Amino acid sequence: MSTELLITSVLLGIGLAMDAFSVSVANGLADSGMKAGRMFSIAGTFAGFQFMMPMIGWLLVTEAARLFTWFSPLIPWIALVLLLIIGGGLLKDGIEELRASKAGGDVAEDKEPSDAAKLGFGALMMQGVATSIDALSVGFTTAAYNTMQALVSSLIIGVVTLFICLAGLRIGRRLGELLAGRASILGGLILIGIGLEIWIKGVFF
Repeated sequence: MSTELLITSVLLGIGLAMDAFSVSVANGLADSGMKAGRMFSIAGTFAGFQFMMPMIGWLLVTEAARLFTWFSPLIPWIALVLLLIIGGGLLKDGIEELRASKAGGDVAEDKEPSDAAKLGFGALMMQGVATSIDALSVGFTTAAYNTMQALVSSLIIGVVTLFICLAGLRIGRRLGELLAGRASILGGLILIGIGLEIWIKGVFF
């Protein structure tokens, strides 16, 4: 493996993982009691999507070039809709919890995280797609790679994403302990903000 391929792939991984990192922080905020196994599950999901998307783009680079040109403008809209749905649900749940807390006194410290905070399989898949769909374009920029080079590059991107997302989850979990019941609200706002940021960059820049 050439040094150039390694450096390029690592830099691509860092750039592509930033949205997943922010979402990981939001997930950690929503569930400050998240266990290590759950953290690896979430980070591994994001890493898996970041691995698959460049490979899919590379595999389809010749046959789907015309289709991708048509599909490309839809990418920021898809990410926006998915993150608005997830973030909106988390925000709604957080507001309801905050109201319930004010009405009924302090929330018990051992209270289980809400359904939104637990992040079900479907929501996690939506997050994975929303934060990795722009990585499809990476496959088109690596069209000159052979099969092994494309596979190694995508694998490096996935590994970089894994570690970055684990760091994001730990940061979010620590902040969640400090923010208590307001964590879900902040996490929802972060997700909505990420969706808007992806949409603005994709549509206007």
